[in-house]
Amino acid sequence: MGRGAGVETRTVAAKRLSEQPDDVASLGYNEASTVRRAVGANPERRLNLLLADGDVEWSVLDESGNPLPLQRARRGSGGDDTFRLAGVEGSRYTLRFRNLSERSYEVIATVDGLDVLNGKPGSLRNGGYVLRPMQALTIEGFRKSQNEVAAFRFATPGRAYAANTEAGDVRNIGVIGAALFELEERDAPRRPRRDASPSQPSAFPADGSYAPPPRYRQ
Repeated sequence: MGRGAGVETRTVAAKRLSEQPDDVASLGYNEASTVRRAVGANPERRLNLLLADGDVEWSVLDESGNPLPLQRARRGSGGDDTFRLAGVEGSRYTLRFRNLSERSYEVIATVDGLDVLNGKPGSLRNGGYVLRPMQALTIEGFRKSQNEVAAFRFATPGRAYAANTEAGDVRNIGVIGAALFELEERDAPRRPRRDASPSQPSAFPADGSYAPPPRYRQ
């Protein structure tokens, strides 16, 4: 598992309480007009999502470090209840997780179906970042080495990282995923477990090395 995401990471040993995640969530992103069609005229808006029964706050930040508004999409025929955000092509963004609890969590994050740590198809079996009690974790991009990342940027499908790396799949472009696993801690109070299933399976399309550099097509 990785520790730290801004400048440098290090590997630490940690054990999950269960192989079943405590929460799995996903956000959809697209350009503004497409998002407006998906969410309707007066969507519910918020600046973050609360995961694991409120233990962890998840937000997506713009280049200035401000949370991007998340807009609830209209329910489809299948009862989907997801949030979307409008991205500006070429702009950079980061993922922030803030632990509000006394428990430690492992955070597995994916962008466009790719694991942000190893650049491979997202899987709940992958290792993730450790988020300690009352701490925050900022993930700035796909990790290329222990001290270097490829920044997250909103891009058209043809320019997206997932479209220009062997492990990517263009069908998963436009989804950001997060999964949380509570970690074993001797003195921490354990939270009641509940089943968690991905709201958008494409956020984790697969079931360690770092992310390979993209190969942009001419």
